[in-house]
Amino acid sequence: MPQKNYHLHLKGLVGGYDFDSSYVDFILGKHKDEQVNVLIDSLGGSVSTALSIAAAFSNHGNVAVHYVGMNASAATIASLGAKQVTIDCNAMYLVHKCSAEFFKWDNLNADDLDALIAQCKQMKNDLDKLDGNIASMYAGRCKKNSEELLALMKVGGWLTAQEAKEWGFVDEITNSKEDAAPVLTDAVASAMADAGIPIPNIAVPDTANSFLAFLKSLFRNNSNSNTSNNSKPDNKMKITATHLCDALGIESIEAVDNKVTLTAEQAQSIDNALAERENTITTLKAEVETMKQKPADSTSTIVDDKAKGGEKNEAEEFAETVNEAIKLFNSI
Repeated sequence: MPQKNYHLHLKGLVGGYDFDSSYVDFILGKHKDEQVNVLIDSLGGSVSTALSIAAAFSNHGNVAVHYVGMNASAATIASLGAKQVTIDCNAMYLVHKCSAEFFKWDNLNADDLDALIAQCKQMKNDLDKLDGNIASMYAGRCKKNSEELLALMKVGGWLTAQEAKEWGFVDEITNSKEDAAPVLTDAVASAMADAGIPIPNIAVPDTANSFLAFLKSLFRNNSNSNTSNNSKPDNKMKITATHLCDALGIESIEAVDNKVTLTAEQAQSIDNALAERENTITTLKAEVETMKQKPADSTSTIVDDKAKGGEKNEAEEFAETVNEAIKLFNSI
């Protein structure tokens, strides 16, 4: 059964600071003669760390592991040395074949390729041995043969809590309010993709669906229009959206429960209006670009500020007065 107080909370990356074999050894050493309760919630990580933790659990002899959330890969290996393993009814469980990082981007000649092929063959042989060893460990807990477990690892699919129990990975399924159901966030999905782990079909946070929910709320769901007589009356109101009404050729739009329903014909009218507007904008932009490319002397209308009879500004009147004064002075 799950415990309210755990001696160890192993979460995150196996081999990381919060899922470290040295810390596990330290806690087990402090509780040599009592049951140690361990909570695991991890997508996996270092196989070597998981094997060390499994051995430490086995050597202690009285470790109870409880799984919550989504657990995969090395996180499932860590519990193989536990005396008892339980899992929350909403938790997920995955075993798969081991993998190794491989990066190579280079120009290779024939000799280099031979060396690389030999290296890859050696990596494959090592992984085959590791898979066989882990399959045997799984088989020991599940009371099945290694071939069956190796076949399951090759599939690499998610198991429900019930399926994990049927295989024999866990001893008991629990249903505690304290155990939160697994939630698939962007960070978790990204970590799964990086590790080559398939993404399970589970619930996503409401915040991830908020934008989609907003879009859905813009239009009424016609399938819900046939309500019973006992339902609350619809809250109707008219909306005057000038541009939208002009495009639809109507005076106003009726909204029911703050939602608007459009017919296929009205939707097409909006699309046509938007297309026409886009064409007009494109045409005007082209005309503006054409005018920018014309030379300045092509302007046909020129203002002649020397034409007779035109109104004079203050500067021109002042200049004329000065000139008349000069003429009068010279004539004396």
